Amino acid sequence: MILIGTSGYSYKDWIGPVYPFGTRSGEMLSRYAAEFSFTELNFTYYRMPDSRQLQRMQAQTPPGFQFAVKANRQLTHEREQATPEAFAAFRTALEPLRAAGKLACVVAQFPYSFHRRPGNVDYLYRLREGLPDLDIQVEFRNASWLVPETGTVLRELSLGYVCVDEPRLKGLIPPFATATTPTGYIRFHGRNAAKWYAHRHAYERYDYLYSEGELAEWVPRIRKLQARTRRIFIAFNNHFGGQAVANARMLRALLDSC
Repeated sequence: MILIGTSGYSYKDWIGPVYPFGTRSGEMLSRYAAEFSFTELNFTYYRMPDSRQLQRMQAQTPPGFQFAVKANRQLTHEREQATPEAFAAFRTALEPLRAAGKLACVVAQFPYSFHRRPGNVDYLYRLREGLPDLDIQVEFRNASWLVPETGTVLRELSLGYVCVDEPRLKGLIPPFATATTPTGYIRFHGRNAAKWYAHRHAYERYDYLYSEGELAEWVPRIRKLQARTRRIFIAFNNHFGGQAVANARMLRALLDSC
């Protein structure tokens, strides 16, 4: 099973390119779910999610719709605040999605500064201990993790590996497909190398529209991953101006034709 979607769905600049003019923010999820069966929730990174909000969101989507929830920054970027209470609060908030069968997984995206060193390897054990019963997909930004030992640790902890497509800059993770759990996960961030570090606003980093040829590079990788997993989630994070939706549709068409 391959589910394709976008990182987030509620953007003002999607009105016009994606949603009809006049669409209100409260209508976006239901409109999105009419076409896609999966999305990432990114607001959960910036603030601890609330179970009542997630209950309302899941109620706006049809049976089988899946939410991948980005781990709160206390659990990935501000790890000194990753207390047992923080883990418990995050886990409890997800319960409405779990109860409805709509929790795809948790995406734990670590920053580039999260190098592979003993203390950070140990933190992966803390992450699993803090969220013991959840499907967790780990995204590394730093290429120091590209050693065989990383796969060994992830498999030991039943943590998934997030494959990425991002600018070909020194130190970043290059594009390749692998999985360490029965869940495969791919995130397309765009290839805007010029704005990856030199930007005034965060969205500029993800201002990129993939060509059909660039996405076609991933078709054999996805097929390889499909043979090794039970399900694959593919999220486009190049959300500026609705480009993520355009590319999600493009990749869906490519996979349907191959």
